[in-house]
Amino acid sequence: MSRKIINTPAAPAPVGAYNQAILHNDVLYVSGQIALDPETGELLTKDIETETRRVLDSLGAILEAAGTSFANVLKCSVFVSDMENFGRINTVYASYFDEATAPARELVEVANLPKYVNVEISCIAAV
Repeated sequence: MSRKIINTPAAPAPVGAYNQAILHNDVLYVSGQIALDPETGELLTKDIETETRRVLDSLGAILEAAGTSFANVLKCSVFVSDMENFGRINTVYASYFDEATAPARELVEVANLPKYVNVEISCIAAV
């Protein structure tokens, strides 16, 4: 059984008993990311577009650290605090994926997210 922990300083450091990602048998399981600036630790929640971009940039950094990319993402889980933001989140999200080969995805509205952010995204990718 191969299991490798993936962490990169280009994404926010874990703040608990978890890692940014685990690589197992050529499949990468990426923990949920929120809009924390990896250098300052500040939340970037000026608007939903900025927040979503920061989340996806963190996911991208973790994917890259594991030797893969958005092109190899198999599934994303998107959690939002307000379904009314779906269209704006989706516009940013679509700029990171090719529509023809985009991964499977679910988007779920939840009561609260860590640090009361508006969006959290995790993913599973092939490596």
